[in-house]
Amino acid sequence: MPKKKKECPGKEKYLRGKRILPRPISRTTDIVSLIDNMDAYNGGRLRAACHLLRDKYSKSDVTVGLSLAGAMTPAGMGPSAIIPLMNHGYIDWMVATGANMYHDLHFAFNLPMFRGSHTVDDADLRRKGVTRIYDILFDYEDVLMETDRRLRRILVRPEFQKEMGTREFYHLLGRVMDEWERRNRTGQVSIVAAAYRNDVPVFTSSPGDSTIGMNVAGIELLAGAAGLRNRFRLKINPSIDVNESTAIILNAKRTEKGKTAVILVGGGSPKNFMLQTEPQIQEVLMIPELGQDYDINITDARPDTGGLSGASPSEAASWGKIDPDKIEESVTAYVDSTVALPLLTAYVLRSAKKKKLKRLYKRGPELYRGLIKAYLENNREIGDLKRLIGKLPE
Repeated sequence: MPKKKKECPGKEKYLRGKRILPRPISRTTDIVSLIDNMDAYNGGRLRAACHLLRDKYSKSDVTVGLSLAGAMTPAGMGPSAIIPLMNHGYIDWMVATGANMYHDLHFAFNLPMFRGSHTVDDADLRRKGVTRIYDILFDYEDVLMETDRRLRRILVRPEFQKEMGTREFYHLLGRVMDEWERRNRTGQVSIVAAAYRNDVPVFTSSPGDSTIGMNVAGIELLAGAAGLRNRFRLKINPSIDVNESTAIILNAKRTEKGKTAVILVGGGSPKNFMLQTEPQIQEVLMIPELGQDYDINITDARPDTGGLSGASPSEAASWGKIDPDKIEESVTAYVDSTVALPLLTAYVLRSAKKKKLKRLYKRGPELYRGLIKAYLENNREIGDLKRLIGKLPE
C-alpha cells in the first residue's frame, strides 16, 4: 500500500519561485538573457538588483542616489558605466570619495592610465617614476604631477574664491572639465563633467581626504606664508553638504510625494553619507520620515568584521536609514564592483526606458528653503537652541 503523503500546510509559499532550469548560454545570448538566467548565490543577487533597477528605479517619481567608494575611476568605471547610467537618467545625485573625483580628472585632461599587473616590483616602479593602483599603471610626472599642476591653476580662479560645499565645488570643477573634454575631443570621459552637464549634484563627505583637498590645503598654506591669506578664500564647508544632501531626500519624499532609492557601490564614508540623510531628517531635524524605499548594495565587505556594520539593509533599518517596511525591496550582492557595475549598467540600458533628468543641482536653493521650512515647523527644541546660540559671543 503506498505511503500516505504528508500534509505540510503553507509550504507552497516557499516553492513559488522560478524553477532552476536555465537555458544554455549560446553565441546569441545577450546581456539581458544572461543575467535573467542567473538563478542562485550572488549571480541571483545581481539578477535581483538588475530587476529592482528595471522595475522600481525606472519610475519617474523615484529619486536615485549613487555612492562610490574604492578606486573606481582609475579602473575606467566613469566612461564605461557611470556616465552612461547618468545619461540614462538613473543617477540623480552622487556621493563619491575625493580620490575618485581626483582620478576622474585624468580622463578629462586626456592623461593616460594603462593596464598592467599587480605582480610587479614596486621599488622598481618608484625608481622609474611609475605609480600603481593594483593593476593600473600611470606616469608619476606626466599624469599625477601634471594633474596637480593643472588643478592648482583651476583652484585659484575667481569663481572658486568663497566658502562652499562640495556640491557647488564639483559643479564649478565640472564646468572646467567639460571645457577640457571639448578641447581634447575625448568624448564623455569625466564623471564630474557629465554631472555638470546633467545638473547632477556630487558630494564628497571627507573633502580633505584626497589629493584635491591636499592641493586646497597647500595653496592655503602658501597664501598664508606669502601674506595673501585674504586673496585665496576657497573653504569647503562639510555642514553645507550635510544640509544640501538631506534637502534632496526630504524634497523627494515630502514635497514631491515620491520615493527614494540608492545604489551603493562599495562602502565607507560615501555609503554612510548617502544613507545618513534619513537619520538627519528624523533624528536631528525631528521631521517625521521612514527611510529609503529601495536599496542596492554592491560590496565585498562583511557585517561581522565591522566592514558592513550599520549598512546592511536590515541593520540600516534600525537606524531609520531604510524604511523597515521596504527591506524586501533591498538587495545586497557580494560581487566585485568592477564586475557588477558594468553588468548593472548594460542591463538597465537594454531593458529599461530612459528617464527624464531631474536636474537637482539647479534646484538647490529651492530644496534648501524647503528643508529650513520643515525644520522650523517640526523641531521642538528650536526655542532652546536659539536662546543658547544667542548667548554665544559675537
